[in-house]
Amino acid sequence: MILFGSMLVAVGLEIFLLPNQVIDGGIVGISMMLAYLTGLKLGVFLFVLNLPFFFLGYKQIGKTFAFSTMLGVAVMSIGTYSLHSVPPLTNDPLLASIFGGIIVGIGVGLVIRYGGSLDGTEILAILFNKTTSFSVGQIVLFFNLFILGSAGFLFGWERAMYSFIAYFIVFKLLDVVIEGFDETKFVWIMSEEPEKLGSCILNRLGRGVTYLSGEGGYTGEYKKVIFCVITRLEEAKLKEIVEDIDPQAFFAVGNIHEVRGGHFKKRSVH
Repeated sequence: MILFGSMLVAVGLEIFLLPNQVIDGGIVGISMMLAYLTGLKLGVFLFVLNLPFFFLGYKQIGKTFAFSTMLGVAVMSIGTYSLHSVPPLTNDPLLASIFGGIIVGIGVGLVIRYGGSLDGTEILAILFNKTTSFSVGQIVLFFNLFILGSAGFLFGWERAMYSFIAYFIVFKLLDVVIEGFDETKFVWIMSEEPEKLGSCILNRLGRGVTYLSGEGGYTGEYKKVIFCVITRLEEAKLKEIVEDIDPQAFFAVGNIHEVRGGHFKKRSVH
């Protein structure tokens, strides 16, 4: 999947974005601007500029992550180098931004989901995160706003705006690919009627529940807590069930990126 994702990124960059002077963020964006200024092939800059971050990731994050990143960057660089002479599929910058962003977003998402990275700014953000109060996402966003803004001076502000469109699409596709199309959620419920509520969730929603033992921090009373995993589409139905059985129940919902094992299968909602 890292190989496939890296090749998708190469296609998105060379067949859509770069020929239309639309750039992506991070080291990829810097490489695209340097390729435009020097006339050299994009793959050369992608590999050379990411090389220091490979060694940094190896020392600071882990061997497996570093080698997965090196594999992805190498395939992406070779792919863009090989595709350099292929004509673009469209000369419309808006179409290039949309479809290039979709392809690059899916590719980068696959690489990240399966343990790698294609951009040194992500590694740099992880390291900065350890010493600052900013999140990894905020640090990456800051870097990319600076890089995309620089594109305005090089390609013109109209192309810079197209670059922001492409970056936004990439950013949103990353979430979809990494978290999955069918978003999964976990639910904690504390109720005075846990058995009745659990039975109703099982029969009406088709979801299994787990009862956990809890103790009220203020009252010291014993509580039976219901834990349940549902899909995003089932959340409204579950809230309706809780409202019917125990309107005073404590109800908390959170997102899950992945569910494996057990008996988590789609069943009919009635």
